[in-house]
Amino acid sequence: MADYNDSSRIYIGGEDRFGQVMTSVEAAEYLKMHVKTVCRLAKEGKIPAKKVGSEWRFLRPVLDRWLTESMV
Repeated sequence: MADYNDSSRIYIGGEDRFGQVMTSVEAAEYLKMHVKTVCRLAKEGKIPAKKVGSEWRFLRPVLDRWLTESMV
Protein backbone atom coordinates (compact mmCIF):
# COMPACT_ATOMS: atom_id res chain seq x y z
CA MET A 1 0.00 0.00 0.00
CA ALA A 2 1.29 3.48 -0.88
CA ASP A 3 2.38 5.77 1.93
CA TYR A 4 1.25 9.22 0.78
CA ASN A 5 2.68 10.86 3.90
CA ASP A 6 6.20 10.01 2.70
CA SER A 7 7.20 13.18 0.83
CA SER A 8 10.42 11.59 -0.42
CA ARG A 9 8.48 9.55 -2.94
CA ILE A 10 6.46 10.71 -5.91
CA TYR A 11 3.53 8.53 -6.93
CA ILE A 12 2.72 8.98 -10.60
CA GLY A 13 -0.41 7.75 -12.30
CA GLY A 14 -3.93 7.21 -11.18
CA GLU A 15 -6.40 9.89 -10.32
CA ASP A 16 -5.35 10.60 -6.75
CA ARG A 17 -4.24 14.14 -6.02
CA PHE A 18 -0.95 13.08 -4.43
CA GLY A 19 0.93 12.17 -7.57
CA GLN A 20 -1.02 13.72 -10.37
CA VAL A 21 1.24 14.89 -13.16
CA MET A 22 -0.21 17.73 -15.19
CA THR A 23 0.61 19.09 -18.62
CA SER A 24 1.07 22.82 -19.13
CA VAL A 25 -2.54 23.09 -20.35
CA GLU A 26 -3.86 21.28 -17.26
CA ALA A 27 -1.63 23.33 -14.95
CA ALA A 28 -2.82 26.55 -16.61
CA GLU A 29 -6.45 25.54 -16.09
CA TYR A 30 -5.73 24.58 -12.48
CA LEU A 31 -3.93 27.89 -11.79
CA LYS A 32 -6.46 29.95 -13.80
CA MET A 33 -3.66 31.33 -15.98
CA HIS A 34 -2.93 31.40 -19.69
CA VAL A 35 -0.88 28.43 -20.86
CA LYS A 36 1.79 30.71 -22.38
CA THR A 37 2.20 32.43 -19.01
CA VAL A 38 2.61 29.09 -17.24
CA CYS A 39 5.23 27.96 -19.78
CA ARG A 40 7.09 31.27 -19.53
CA LEU A 41 7.16 31.11 -15.72
CA ALA A 42 8.39 27.50 -15.89
CA LYS A 43 11.14 28.45 -18.34
CA GLU A 44 12.21 31.34 -16.09
CA GLY A 45 12.27 29.01 -13.07
CA LYS A 46 9.56 31.01 -11.31
CA ILE A 47 7.14 28.09 -11.11
CA PRO A 48 8.18 24.51 -10.21
CA ALA A 49 8.15 22.32 -13.29
CA LYS A 50 10.17 19.71 -15.15
CA LYS A 51 10.78 19.67 -18.87
CA VAL A 52 10.18 16.26 -20.43
CA GLY A 53 11.32 16.39 -24.03
CA SER A 54 9.70 19.52 -25.39
CA GLU A 55 6.82 19.54 -22.90
CA TRP A 56 6.54 20.89 -19.35
CA ARG A 57 5.16 18.72 -16.54
CA PHE A 58 3.83 19.89 -13.18
CA LEU A 59 2.95 18.05 -9.98
CA ARG A 60 -0.25 19.25 -8.32
CA PRO A 61 1.02 19.07 -4.71
CA VAL A 62 4.17 20.97 -5.67
CA LEU A 63 2.06 23.68 -7.32
CA ASP A 64 -0.13 23.82 -4.22
CA ARG A 65 2.94 24.33 -2.03
CA TRP A 66 4.32 26.97 -4.44
CA LEU A 67 1.03 28.87 -4.35
CA THR A 68 0.89 28.74 -0.57
CA GLU A 69 4.47 29.98 -0.19
CA SER A 70 4.15 32.71 -2.82
CA MET A 71 0.99 34.14 -1.22
CA VAL A 72 2.65 34.75 2.15
